[in-house]
Amino acid sequence: MIDRQTPRILVVDDELGVREGCRRVLEPAGYVVEVAASGREALRLIQEQPFDLVLLDVVMPDIRGIDLLEPIHARDPDIVCIIITGFATVELAVQAIKAGAYNFLSKPFSADVLLMAVEQGLERRRLSLETHRLQALERETAELTRAKEELERLDRFKSTFMFTVAHELRAPLSAIQSFLVALLKGYVPPDKQTEMLQRTVERTGELLELVDDLLKLSAARNEQQQLKREVLSLAEPLDKAFALLKARADEKRVACNLEIRQRPRVEANADQMMQLWTNLISNAIKYTPAGGRVTVTLEEQDGWAVGTVQDTGIGIAPQDQGRIFEEFYRTPQAKEFEHRGTGLGLPLVKRIVEAHGGTIEVESALGRGSRFTFRLPVTAAH
Repeated sequence: MIDRQTPRILVVDDELGVREGCRRVLEPAGYVVEVAASGREALRLIQEQPFDLVLLDVVMPDIRGIDLLEPIHARDPDIVCIIITGFATVELAVQAIKAGAYNFLSKPFSADVLLMAVEQGLERRRLSLETHRLQALERETAELTRAKEELERLDRFKSTFMFTVAHELRAPLSAIQSFLVALLKGYVPPDKQTEMLQRTVERTGELLELVDDLLKLSAARNEQQQLKREVLSLAEPLDKAFALLKARADEKRVACNLEIRQRPRVEANADQMMQLWTNLISNAIKYTPAGGRVTVTLEEQDGWAVGTVQDTGIGIAPQDQGRIFEEFYRTPQAKEFEHRGTGLGLPLVKRIVEAHGGTIEVESALGRGSRFTFRLPVTAAH
């Protein structure tokens, strides 16, 4: 809890039951609680009073809760905002986190879940304010290091939380998809909703792709996870990935060529090397029109294993090249060319490469294709 004062919480929801229910849980726990029934009322209270944490409903009659995040943080960048909604989806959670929300609660939630989320949010605010004070007053290095470690611990917790959510989502989504496929294959008599059901199956497939990418990204980000590494030839996972993806390229009528000039050995996690090659090659195939070409090369240069994936696809504009490794970011051209995509493939590639002591760079021009080059240190072990 915040030492300087009793924590102040604002509950913004157009449902009286939710507002008063939160008040009944939080006030006995020692918090000062104010409530607002609309976005405009919430903005007025934010301007008039200090708050440490805001619980925001998504759907309100005047202003969406997500649209309140920017003016709230303009007033105080350290206010912790938690989105609450009865219409929870992966897309909405991603949108809320990207807009600046700290956490995301699905209605209905229990008193214990609410208290845990509030306590974690207030701890996050306390540490943020403490860091600001340390920076302003230039306190001792040891104190600043401790605060930094605490912030990093909270960031790891957030990553673990995302990993858990993604893991829990995968099972029900798989079940939904299996049920819909059974309907479409005629195990259940077809009806007029077949076309709608087909779109639903495709949508669940996209969500499963997102969940898979979130799981892989969370694993790559978790510094505490000790992945097994071994000395291996970087050509081995390349051979496997290329063989798996060649059929996809042929189906799209994209020429796909492989040039293994040397077989450098690296100390790496085999599964992540497979992910590295798969993501780069599949991206090149995906964003190359029919009649185009993808060339994959592997060689060794001055103690580095150098992998290159070059295509004649849609390319990347200069202003987007600095953002393609951001999580969930997709260029406008990529969205227009291919609807499906999570925006997590290249961030995962970058984390894998950097976790193995390497670098990755891109050269590209709109309409002329892209060239991704990564370098990993060659191992001296035999």
